[in-house]
Amino acid sequence: MDQLQHTALREQIGQMVMCGFSGKKPTEDILRLIREYRLGNVIYFRDNIGTPEEVRQLSVTLQEASRLAGNGPLWIAVDQEGGMVARIDRQVALMAGNMALGAAGSPELVYETARISGMELRSLGINLNFAPCVDVNNNKANPVIGVRSYGEDAGVVGLMGARAVQGYQDAGISACPKHFPGHGDTTADSHLELPTVPHDLERLRQVELPPFVSAIAAGADVVMTAHVQFPAYDASGLPATLSAAVLEGLLRAELGFGGVIATDCLEMKAISGTVGVGRGAVMAVKAGADLVLVSHTPELQLEALEAIYQAVLSGELPQERITASARRIREAKARREEAWQQLVREQGIPEVGAPEHMKAAGEAAERAVTLVKAAGEGGFPLDDAAPTLVIWPRVEARTDVDEAIRQEITLGKALAPYIADLQELAVSLAPDDAEIEAVLAAVRAGRLQIVAGTYNAAFNPGQALLVQTLMELPGAKVTVAALRSPYDLLSFTGVQTYVACYENRPLMLQAAAKVLTGRLPASGKLPVTLSADYPAGWGIS
Repeated sequence: MDQLQHTALREQIGQMVMCGFSGKKPTEDILRLIREYRLGNVIYFRDNIGTPEEVRQLSVTLQEASRLAGNGPLWIAVDQEGGMVARIDRQVALMAGNMALGAAGSPELVYETARISGMELRSLGINLNFAPCVDVNNNKANPVIGVRSYGEDAGVVGLMGARAVQGYQDAGISACPKHFPGHGDTTADSHLELPTVPHDLERLRQVELPPFVSAIAAGADVVMTAHVQFPAYDASGLPATLSAAVLEGLLRAELGFGGVIATDCLEMKAISGTVGVGRGAVMAVKAGADLVLVSHTPELQLEALEAIYQAVLSGELPQERITASARRIREAKARREEAWQQLVREQGIPEVGAPEHMKAAGEAAERAVTLVKAAGEGGFPLDDAAPTLVIWPRVEARTDVDEAIRQEITLGKALAPYIADLQELAVSLAPDDAEIEAVLAAVRAGRLQIVAGTYNAAFNPGQALLVQTLMELPGAKVTVAALRSPYDLLSFTGVQTYVACYENRPLMLQAAAKVLTGRLPASGKLPVTLSADYPAGWGIS
């Protein structure tokens, strides 16, 4: 291979790999990948995010590095699903997450929130959003999707996912529905292990696939794969990311998707803990993937780039396979850049966090809050004059999906403008006996109007024990606000008032406070079934 062919091959492979880095300025590692390996794609995580001005400058610096290296424009990506999965949550209009939007029940609201979010991201130099999540969450025990889904109805998820795709792409940013062919009905987290969806073809075509069909019909630029086994399509045990039967057979041939197929991050244990990152990159490309994500580790990023290069030299990967993927990626980048330039010509560059954007975000949250149960005789709404105890679960866990967030506004702070005599106690996600006793001591001091926030109580039994203990106290009036999973209701019995909020972001807490104090009517409807008594579509108005 002569030098010209070598350079062209490196440039094409660089278009096929996406890498992340640490910090708010480009590291030497990421700059080296852009210069020497012609890397064409970068992904941001929370530790890359500073002020809007810093993010915008970071994007400019990276694009300039790519230009000086003789490359085309970078795809700069982020996971900005909204709600609990959002890398950027300061000084921007952070929109409600998917299940909250599912509760609000408006496809047009989904479009508008995606369009506004897309415009703000694009003005920060981000031109690919790994959203929307179009998994159908029909498994109460799913540890990784949950509120990232619009709900349990495949038709609703498909309609809303399609509108989100259109909203993002009308704003000049590529959308990426995920996780194909569906991660909603799993009980394992592919960040930690390799899950399986065991259903037959008929069930998959009725439930898992329709949202992707809708998203593809809406013109999605990119589709992301799931690190999940689907034995109905591939009995070999390979996850979808590495399966030609799933990617080329199902996604390309059967569903007719002609855009970019992106893998989920290969550093997730479902891949890195099985075949490994380098081998996984080659297998994914052989299976039909165009864009390979290696999000964090410089050594593994180099390993993936070199593995693909060597696979071409050895003949394992045909040159034309690389050329086709690079072409798809370049075409998608150009298509969205054209849409963005047209928007700027017509409207100018959108202001990040503009008042009208914040208003739209607040209205989305207000339309989502769902009153599932409401006690009479003074139990609901809250008594403004009663001494009130608010119990707040601290969220300190950090995963690859949603990183720990700084809780500047808690449920107690959101309620404080309406209730004069209010005390708030923070407890851990899994409160122990000492924490439970501290809460009981506050109740014994005369605070029998109690608002207990829960956060994934099904996975944190201490929360359920605390709520159950409070409900058994004589005279206590207990209101439970589910600050993430609406399924928390199933973790205790006899709750008097129950509100599903779907997330603990500031705008949602403020909306919940208005509902709990009777200042805002509850209009949300459950997008998932909690039980026979509380089916999807239920909600007290």
